[in-house]
Amino acid sequence: MDVAFSVNGRDVVRDLAPQELLLDLLRDSLGLTGAKRSCDVQVCGACTVLVDGLPVSSCCYLAADAHGKNVTTIEGLAEQPEFARMEDVFTRHAALQCGFCTPGMLLTVHALLEHGELGGEEEIKHALAGNLCRCTGYRGILEAVAELAAA
Repeated sequence: MDVAFSVNGRDVVRDLAPQELLLDLLRDSLGLTGAKRSCDVQVCGACTVLVDGLPVSSCCYLAADAHGKNVTTIEGLAEQPEFARMEDVFTRHAALQCGFCTPGMLLTVHALLEHGELGGEEEIKHALAGNLCRCTGYRGILEAVAELAAA
């Protein structure tokens, strides 16, 4: 089946098998490896990308469902002006260590900030519940996101 959509502002047209996952298309066909394969069941957030501005788990999202939509990966977010500020804040708060979860975390935070859905610490915790980090202990992440939300 032919599928046409935008990835990071660039038009993509592909002939896909109906069961092809967005994660596989991004990583294997388009070379966009920022989204990571981890749990394969929409639990960890390592594969998060934005589809029409909303976070989705690309490990369970059919590539065909992206037809006519805009997909943003961490590579695309890194091209946007606000990325430098997010990168700086996450670095200053030591909100990353190994970096495996960071792309999904940043994309989720970006979407939440765009929609004005971040407030206090409990709200941030709830909003990021689908993004797991095994390294940081979350304190730095919470502090970084709180600073971004306050600006």
